[in-house]
Formats: sequence, structure tokens, C-alpha cells
Amino acid sequence: MYQTTKKLLAQRIPEHALQRTFYTDVDIFKQDLEAFYFKEWLFITPECELPKPGDYITYTVGDYNIMVVRGADHEVRAFHNTCRHRGSVICKKEKGTMPKLVCPYHQWTYELDGSLLWARDMGADFDPKEHGLTTVHCRNLAGLIYICLADEAPNFDDFAAVTTPYLASHDLKNAKVAYESRIIEKGNWKLVWENNRECYHCSANHPSLTRTFPEDPRVSFLGKDNIPDYIAEHFAACEAAGLTAQFMVAEDGQYRLSRMPLVKGAKSFTMNGEFAVPQKRLGNITFETAGVCNKFHYPSTWAYFLPDYCLTFRVTPISPTETELVTQWLVNKDAQEGVDYDLKQLTEVWIATNDEDRRVVEDNQLGVNSPAFKPGPYSPLHEISVNAFVDWYCDKLDARLPELHPKSHNAHQPDMIATSADAHSEPEVINEPPR
Repeated sequence: MYQTTKKLLAQRIPEHALQRTFYTDVDIFKQDLEAFYFKEWLFITPECELPKPGDYITYTVGDYNIMVVRGADHEVRAFHNTCRHRGSVICKKEKGTMPKLVCPYHQWTYELDGSLLWARDMGADFDPKEHGLTTVHCRNLAGLIYICLADEAPNFDDFAAVTTPYLASHDLKNAKVAYESRIIEKGNWKLVWENNRECYHCSANHPSLTRTFPEDPRVSFLGKDNIPDYIAEHFAACEAAGLTAQFMVAEDGQYRLSRMPLVKGAKSFTMNGEFAVPQKRLGNITFETAGVCNKFHYPSTWAYFLPDYCLTFRVTPISPTETELVTQWLVNKDAQEGVDYDLKQLTEVWIATNDEDRRVVEDNQLGVNSPAFKPGPYSPLHEISVNAFVDWYCDKLDARLPELHPKSHNAHQPDMIATSADAHSEPEVINEPPR
């Protein structure tokens, strides 16, 4: 499979969509999990979802089951959700509270920091210190919890240093989850991301969102030499109000931040453009036309931070043609539903938009499944950011293939890499798509 994937990557036509195999093949899906979801930092949840010691959530990606727990010292930690005795899961619910982490099988009991507190009848030579829960890398980014499943996690400090100033004014540590949506999109995780990375489709598919979100493609993707005057003026006005706003993108394209204007006169993502939480807003932004702070970080999350509330999105692959999207609406922890905000007004734009995007992605997957599909070119105006995502994906996957398949890489067999003469030819069909 190593040689086949190398060949497919080499055959990609620049500034064109990926070949169908990348969206349908089980082996490539497994490679995606190993190369991205098992190696990169993943957004899991807002910190505010774990307000008290003993609060936990669980998260599953591939074969990994993780629990994220607030400790007695108020630190948030992550562990593999498997007992060090015979491997039973410990936390069986998606979220809950436990004063201690107790395995339901034989009642091995762990402190909230993962250390083994009690195990019955294990003999005189048994050392509890050697049987604490297996830890997972965990970082708290200004109120957003990230984990990494790799043995050695990639650098997080640079991303945190860049991102923290953008998030500071939104005060996520004093938020609460007002509403959560979980949907399964019957599409490959990359199609979910590609759809998110452009607004080429917005006018035809998102009547609620386009009341407030600009369709100008420069809002969806900016380069340092592609900033129109009105966005530059918005950046300057935000900076004058003490808000970090300037466009920032990682050197390899993995993340991006900027504080963009909304449609003229709009203040928030609502049907009428007014604040959904007009008084007890989340954060300390008094500049009413601050717009929206856009943040994405491949492979697991994008988010929108407004002057009154915030939205986080978590993307998790389930199968080659299924992806879970979890959306959470965050408000000030003291804001009361029905008093300080109306839940329908708060959520209706993005509930509708998510459902519209689900349909778009599922239609896209159905078309890509066809053996007749041939990758088409991206719009040089509207889909620059889609191309940037696919470039990031291809470059990262290509670089990590030797790590995923060391035996294939070292075998004395010629790699099936396309030459320049056949680089634009259609590849063989590797697997039939799911029926």
C-alpha cells in the first residue's frame, strides 16, 4: 500500500482535487488516521466543559479511547481509557463526574491524576506506582483542550504563543456550553474540511449564514499580498480597540487566525445580525463591530469567536465515508437561558448551516464514489484555501509514509512512483467504494 499511495500522491495534478481513492479507500483511511489523527495535536473540548474536579469526557478516534479529566488540583489531564489490570474501559459514558476513577470490572481505583490508589489482593510484590493510567499528551490553550496520541508530540508552544493573544479577549475560561450538536456526515473527513475551506458554495446553500458572513473569498483565504483596503481598515480598527486581528498563517499552512469583518451592519451570527447575548457577553470586547475571529487547526478543528459568544467545531473521522462533527456554542457562564439569551436565536444559524453542509458533503461523497469521477480544477478565486488544505495533506502524508510503512519503504523493490510522463494519467481503481 505504501507504493500505491506514493504513486497516487505523485499523480496528483497541481491545483486539482484529489483522486477518488483518497475519499473511498479503507487503507488510505487507515493511513490518514495514523499520519494525522494519531500524530497531530487534536482539539477535544472547551475547558469549561470540565468545571469541577472529577468531571470527565471521553473521546474515541480509530481504536483509541481517551478520557479527559479535571483533577483535584484543577489541572486537566488526559489518559487512555483502559485499566492497567486487564484493560477494561473505566469511563463508559461520553461525559460525567467521578470522585475517583474506578474500573467497573475489578474496582481498581485511580486518583484523578491517574495514579493507582487501590487494587485488591495483588500480592506483596505488587507496586501500585508502576500501574498508573497511561497518560496522553494534554495542553490547555487559553481554555481549549488539545491532546496528542503520539509517543513524542510535535511542538505545541509556537502554535500556543501565536493563538493565545487572539483568544485572550474572549475569556473562554469563564464560559459554559449553552448547546451541543453532534452530527454524522456521510462523507470522508477531507471532504468535510474542503467544504469548510471555501464559500464558493455559500450563496446557493447557506441562506441563513450569508445574512452575516461575507461571501468575499478574501475573507475565507488571505495572503500577505491579498488584503483589500476594507479588511486592512478593519484590522486597524480592531488593533486600536486592543484586539489582535492581523492575518496569521503557519508556515506549513496547518493553522490560521484572523479577525474578519462581518457583513456591513452585522454584529454576530444571528438571523438579524444583532448580538445573541447582548448584555452578559462572553469576554471583554466592547468594540461592537469587531466581527469574528476565525481559527482553524488541521486536522481536527475550526472555530469562530464573536464579541458575544463563541463556536467550536471538532472533526473526527469514523470510516472512509463517515465523519463526526461536534459543535458547541459557548456563552458567559453567568448568562441564563431565557433571560440573557434565547437559545433558538443563539443556535439557529449554525444548526441550519451544519445541516446544509452535511447535505453538500454527502452529495459530494456520492459523486466521488463513482468510478467515472475525475478530479477537476479549483477556482483560482474561491478555492485557494481548499487547495492549501489539500497541499498540506499531501505534503504531510507523503513525508510520513516511510514512518507508517518502514518495511515497504526499505524493501528492495522499486517504488511505483509516476514519472513526469504519466503524472497526469488517471490511476488504477484501488478498491471499489462502499456500497
